[in-house]
Amino acid sequence: MPITRPTKSINEIPFSVLDLAPIVQGGNPSQSFQHSIELAQLTEKLGYKRYWLAEHHNMPGIASSATSLVIGHVAAHTSTIRVGSGGIMLPNHSPLVIAEQFGTLEAMFPGRIDLGLGRAPGTDQRTAHALRGANYTNGDEFPEQLEQLQAYFQGSGPVRAIPGEGANIPIWLLGSSGFSARLSAQLGMPFAFASHFSPDNTLPALKLYYENFQPSEEYKEPYAMVAVNIIAADTDEEAEFLSTSIKQNFLNMMRNTPSQLQPPVNNLDELMSPYEKAVLEKQLRSTIIGNPTTVKKKLESFLDETKADEIMVSTMVYDQNARLYSHQLVAEIMGL
Repeated sequence: MPITRPTKSINEIPFSVLDLAPIVQGGNPSQSFQHSIELAQLTEKLGYKRYWLAEHHNMPGIASSATSLVIGHVAAHTSTIRVGSGGIMLPNHSPLVIAEQFGTLEAMFPGRIDLGLGRAPGTDQRTAHALRGANYTNGDEFPEQLEQLQAYFQGSGPVRAIPGEGANIPIWLLGSSGFSARLSAQLGMPFAFASHFSPDNTLPALKLYYENFQPSEEYKEPYAMVAVNIIAADTDEEAEFLSTSIKQNFLNMMRNTPSQLQPPVNNLDELMSPYEKAVLEKQLRSTIIGNPTTVKKKLESFLDETKADEIMVSTMVYDQNARLYSHQLVAEIMGL
């Protein structure tokens, strides 16, 4: 059944940015971080609300594994845009360490830091074991870890998190299924959903969140942000061409051969089987690709379905100038 909640228009809601600091073919992490700074500075100027970085490990094409460090780097090169994690995979870390890291970030950049938390490893199981060592869990202890983290911020933990204690850092729960949707609803927390790689679970998870939300001191009403791939260009054809980079990226992950972000290609069908094409289309079903008119129409439809309070834009394209221009076009669509 459809979500029964008022739909907000494109011009009524904030837009934000999700960045994985992609490493393009022939590039390196230093270049990726410079590209992130360029994008953060542009989107700040354009009026985007927040700039989040994602924790992934053992990925040749993603440079944001040390997420807290990259957040600090981006925050230091901007002045007003909120900067945060989309997200920190809490089971990979001690809650005390995250409290100290984000308490430090908040002390350095007061009022600008967000903490988005996920329970997935952000990698394969072998790497998850390497990250967690003897403390390996499958994520089932996430609610307890979240409670511990909150206790450190509140000053009621078994030891003191300095910096961290007393820090006023908004905590978001991230999800690609129903687990975090239900938990964030129960706790009265904001919820961010990863529609950019989990489109089939988007509406069920959001419906679960909206219908089960319990008001909290910070949030009297549910607040949902939805991440979606958006690739905008002057023409539909150019946008489709640019989109072949992220499609190759997903294709390589499906084959368990992750790689750096590849240049776009003219005929992607030549690189995959009909079965792979069907799986890829399903995986990227919510991806929005096209010229400004096409993107606006698809965004309006997406908002009508999801009833989202905020959209987080993920744009994985090979060419940095095209990536910057895509965000500029989206800002124009938003009416910023």
